[in-house]
Amino acid sequence: MNKKIVSLTAAAVLALSAVLAGCSGGGDTADTGADNQDQTTKTITSEADLAGARIGVQLGTTGDILASDYEAEGATVERYTKGADAVQALTQGKIDCVVIDQQPAEAFVAVNDGLKILDQTFEPEEYAICISKDNTELKDQINGALAELKADGTIDSIIANYIGDDTKGQSPYESPADVSRDNGTLVVATNATFEPYEYMENGEVVGIDIDIAQAICDKLGMELQVDNIEFDAIITAVQSGRADIGIAGMTVTEDRLQSIDFTDTYATSTQVIIVPDNQ
Repeated sequence: MNKKIVSLTAAAVLALSAVLAGCSGGGDTADTGADNQDQTTKTITSEADLAGARIGVQLGTTGDILASDYEAEGATVERYTKGADAVQALTQGKIDCVVIDQQPAEAFVAVNDGLKILDQTFEPEEYAICISKDNTELKDQINGALAELKADGTIDSIIANYIGDDTKGQSPYESPADVSRDNGTLVVATNATFEPYEYMENGEVVGIDIDIAQAICDKLGMELQVDNIEFDAIITAVQSGRADIGIAGMTVTEDRLQSIDFTDTYATSTQVIIVPDNQ
């Protein structure tokens, strides 16, 4: 009787060990890096190679939208809250490539050895400021300010201060000293993980979009308040009135226009593909 009990106990322990071992392989995207890394890496040399690839994107971005089209062709799209997390996954071999906007891609590659940007790009896209469909008066005011800032060269100067080897850091935007700010506060929602458009520096949100937002406030006689939130929460924040506008390198798409409005465009960019440099 005692031997039988011992045998049953040993069998139970072995069975439990097998169950625990099987459970240890599960988990969400954040926990499956080792499993992903063991998969065969696919060499990506052009957009055509995205079919069947493991593609990293920032959740809710244009890169996410473009990559999703390849899921029907066998691609696996890994969505990350931050573009930097997708790039880190690429350096760790968890994914085959990252699809992201050109300027942030250049910033990521500059600080991550072993990565490169493919020469082939997607179709150009336009950046604009998202605003509630009900807020037509503010939209008209911002469009008027944007027109003036384009005409006097301010927007070109702001962009040049962040992009370009010969112009970077040469023309920082400064608000006019005599601006009256009697027209309230403009609450701007952004996601500061998208250098050079918005990113953190010395504890503050800075970048092209923030300087443009400040220049708009200077034209409208308003104070600027920047709320740094998740990218996929920006449109909801604007819809609900928690923010007046959203500016975050946001592309105008038909899908977004169903729920939100946009101002006139202020910049153009394109999506690119980041891959390991040894391909």
